[in-house]
Amino acid sequence: MYEKARILCSGDKAAVIEFGNSITEDINMKVRSMMIALEESKYDFITEMVPTYRSLLVNYNPLKINYSKLEDILRETENKLSHINIPSPNIIEIPVCYSDEYGKDLVNVASYNKLTKDEVINIHTKRKYLIYMIGFTPGFAYLGGMDEKIATPRLSKPRIKINAGSVGIAGAQTGIYPVESPGGWQIIGRTPIRLFDKQKENPFLLEAGNYIKFVNISKKEYEKIEREVLEKVYDIRTYPMKEVSSQ
Repeated sequence: MYEKARILCSGDKAAVIEFGNSITEDINMKVRSMMIALEESKYDFITEMVPTYRSLLVNYNPLKINYSKLEDILRETENKLSHINIPSPNIIEIPVCYSDEYGKDLVNVASYNKLTKDEVINIHTKRKYLIYMIGFTPGFAYLGGMDEKIATPRLSKPRIKINAGSVGIAGAQTGIYPVESPGGWQIIGRTPIRLFDKQKENPFLLEAGNYIKFVNISKKEYEKIEREVLEKVYDIRTYPMKEVSSQ
């Protein structure tokens, strides 16, 4: 983590605030604190903010403020971050079916790491994963916290089509494809939950700062949840972080 954040010009309508050059929860906490502090200040010249692993992109209206003044405000805000209260995170349970039908590459991941398929599933579902940021495709969550015991390189030849809901591994990361798209991740399962639903007022299920927990389900349970999701009667299990110890 930098002793002082780096503030960089990004074109004529944006600035980037960098808090470090590595991926850690402490650095990401700074990013979240900065975003919350700026949101609470309700500056009318800020048009949008985009958090990443280690930085915050601040888009602004140059007709309302010049870059030099913006830089001063960002630095003043950084100096007050110790007084910012960050909301306690929630954990969202993501049911996943790891059957051969949905997890086409589960055997590859197991073989690469000299594990059984059940061992891969147990390791994958054991941890909770911090959502560092959202990007790549609508609703795609960049997650931290995967056990390196199941880390596996990307496919040598990416697939043209990956089904929405597919859960994969690429290197030391795991993630969920929120929409159908090409991709080269090792697919180990699929969730019937929709991470992106354009019909909803808030189309994104996940947001940075919360955690997800994968839960192993059978194919029968998958099909049941899939029907409930289509009928809009399925309740996604979400609970505060403080409840984790009792799970």
